[in-house]
Amino acid sequence: MRKVIISLAPVAAGSPVDKYALAEDVARSVQAGASMCHLHCRKPDGSLTPDITYMTECFEEILKKTDVIVQASTGGVSEMNIQERCSPLDYAKVESASLNGGTTNLGEAVYINSFDDIRYCADAVYKRNILPETEVFDIGMLHNMELVRKELPFQEPRLFNLVFGHAGGMQPTPEMLSAFVSFVPGDSLWGVTHYGRDNWTFLAMAIAMGASVVRIGFEDSAWLAEGLAAEYNYQVVEKLAALISAMGLGTATPEEARRILGIRKK
Repeated sequence: MRKVIISLAPVAAGSPVDKYALAEDVARSVQAGASMCHLHCRKPDGSLTPDITYMTECFEEILKKTDVIVQASTGGVSEMNIQERCSPLDYAKVESASLNGGTTNLGEAVYINSFDDIRYCADAVYKRNILPETEVFDIGMLHNMELVRKELPFQEPRLFNLVFGHAGGMQPTPEMLSAFVSFVPGDSLWGVTHYGRDNWTFLAMAIAMGASVVRIGFEDSAWLAEGLAAEYNYQVVEKLAALISAMGLGTATPEEARRILGIRKK
């Protein structure tokens, strides 16, 4: 049976973070079918920071309860430079991290990822034996990564996260999904993020087309059903897991997800 990796991004931008409540929610989400947890480096008030102290505390609380894959973000719109954005990579238990594929508009904000930024982050993750999940917001970013790949050795298989829904980027339509996927290198794994999600059909399309990873969680949307927002992340994970099951597929455990992605647990 084909297994789909559910990646949980549980913290909405700017929302306060209670490490104990977060750990409980993530643990229940793993029980429901999630296998990876994606966190930005934040202060308790939710603001981004290069100080990894509270992110480390959050992951330590989570790992007391569940064996989830630890994925750190090197992104987010802020005043931090790429060195500061890569500070979460110094947490010794990080197994995967985001690697942003280029500059884009995120609503009214300009999300800057120059070629020097891409090279720096790629070098930083590989030096630490961390699996990069390359976040791409438009088709041109796939080309960016091919250019960088000629300069830096990349681990195979590569993992791409195709991001849809941000103003200024690719939108969650069948046509754009088909176009985007057609440019993903054939020897790579890919998944999707649907920012601002207000349906389940787009994720179903991606799964049907072969997505290895599907991201869900409050960082992108708490939408559960028409007129109903989830109170906890595990509720959207449960619904996604039910969708995957209804398609005759399974959800990967953390151990299975590590095998699929070629990750060795730290």
